[in-house]
Amino acid sequence: MSFSNRAKTLLVAATALSSIFRGSAQSVSSPPASTSPDAAYVESFAKWKDSQVEDLKQNWLPLAGLFWLKPGRNSFGASPDSALIFASGPVHAGEFDLVDNGTAKNSKVTLKLLPGIQASIAGKPVRDDTILAPDTSGHPSVVEMGTLQFHVIVRGNRIGIRLKDTKSEAIKGFHGLAFYPLNLNYRVTAAWVPSGGKQTIDIPNVVGDITAMPVSGTVYFKIDGHEVKLTDLGGDPSKSLFFVFNDTTAKAETYPGGRFLETGPVLNGTVVLDFNRAYNPPCAVTPYATCPLAPKENRLQVSIPAGEKFDKLAHALH
Repeated sequence: MSFSNRAKTLLVAATALSSIFRGSAQSVSSPPASTSPDAAYVESFAKWKDSQVEDLKQNWLPLAGLFWLKPGRNSFGASPDSALIFASGPVHAGEFDLVDNGTAKNSKVTLKLLPGIQASIAGKPVRDDTILAPDTSGHPSVVEMGTLQFHVIVRGNRIGIRLKDTKSEAIKGFHGLAFYPLNLNYRVTAAWVPSGGKQTIDIPNVVGDITAMPVSGTVYFKIDGHEVKLTDLGGDPSKSLFFVFNDTTAKAETYPGGRFLETGPVLNGTVVLDFNRAYNPPCAVTPYATCPLAPKENRLQVSIPAGEKFDKLAHALH
């Protein structure tokens, strides 16, 4: 982007920010509290909510284990004497051989099955020793063994095995998702200020890792009369922004680690944040996910009673 175009972008964002914080009629303000969402909005929200439930059932509720590998051989199976104890499947299935080359990126994991154990990857039988591509490759090697599926994950400098059971009892016992009543006061327009591409932010996760992530920019907006801001985490302004945030409702009503929020594209220096679609990370329903937590920059000192709630007992977390 040229200096001239860059200056124009910042000017548009600054103008939008000024309008929003002044409550100017030029900004797209939140509808009054008495305004109810129309039928099209309610229908769109219902479809979005259904997609959230389907994602949980397909990808997160079936999780049955998360195991961090040690360099060398890691035996696995349902036997208590296995290094990695699977909840079901063959008593002794085989081993994962981790060759540590100094960094997780350069290390490799080889799957070695015991004689008579059957498994497949992409529909093809696993025969000899097989090197498993991790999730960071974009095309992880997903091993299927009966109702079990597992693959290699990389988190920081740790390498692990994520296990899924397609017949998990967690799917049958799922109680659905609980949301606050729809409230268009929490659908706001924010001013977008790009970062310049050089800023990073430290993102902690639930397993103790901290990752420096590039920041594309920050949004500024008013909510319930409070001027607040959120830092985007790895989004693309031309398509969608992504936030991990929490607010004071996290003390009792929403997920303490923070909720996720996605937007549409940034248009003319502004973007719509619909907190009715704030949703819990997978860690709210399973202990085997490695979700990011809200960074300190996105821990808001205001209450946003919109979006998904969190019920510790309903999610069987103690």
